[in-house]
Amino acid sequence: MTLAAEEIALWVGAWMWPFVRISAMLLVAPLFGARHVNIRARLGLGLLLALIVVPQLKAPPLIDPLSIEGLVVALRQVLIGIALGFILQMIFSSLTQAGEYIALSMGLGFASAMDPVGGVQVPMISQFLTILAMLIFLALNGHLVLIQLLLKSFETLPVTGEGLTTDDLWAVVSFGNVMFSHALLIALPAMAALLLVNLAMGVVTRASPQLNIFAIGFPLTILAGFIILILTLPSFPARIGELLFAAFALIQQITSV
Repeated sequence: MTLAAEEIALWVGAWMWPFVRISAMLLVAPLFGARHVNIRARLGLGLLLALIVVPQLKAPPLIDPLSIEGLVVALRQVLIGIALGFILQMIFSSLTQAGEYIALSMGLGFASAMDPVGGVQVPMISQFLTILAMLIFLALNGHLVLIQLLLKSFETLPVTGEGLTTDDLWAVVSFGNVMFSHALLIALPAMAALLLVNLAMGVVTRASPQLNIFAIGFPLTILAGFIILILTLPSFPARIGELLFAAFALIQQITSV
């Protein structure tokens, strides 16, 4: 059995370009793109998803993967995959920012640890909120919804189509407003309560200057911060759910025709 060069190029392109889009998403998306996830496992998952989606796609036109046109198609797939994963990554970045706001208000800004997901130093409060959000993300089957939207994107955004438009990219950039606003909304109750605690400590110090404000106020502020976190935790899943629904709606928007 002999195969022509055109047939080999068609076969390679049919499998390579979906694999590139899927791998780009897995590289950036939370949970899948974490540093502690084995690269072989990530590539194996991308290959498995490609094996599932390729038989359901229409036969792509004959394009040489090593040509300039093939390179353009591959770059479009990388851009689509990165955009899909980056939208969800911004959700967890908003929680990291909210944790930094709360930690600075509590006086725990110095207590930081290495984030296994991002590989950077973040406050312990940010680490706690991120882990809690990741568990909620898994409990809501967010990883399955993300994979479903990714596989569905091959129908609405074909491999050899136009790809993402400038309006789609601008929508992804504009989602940063949602990230910063929700970070502030998550941290605002704790910041406002801790501000009242600091004001009360200032009044006490003014009334009794002989008290050591650092020996009394610092532990009291940390204790008050943890109590406020415990009281605000029941509303945390609803806030994470709103963020996830907004992210999935945006993914569906940019991947729709």
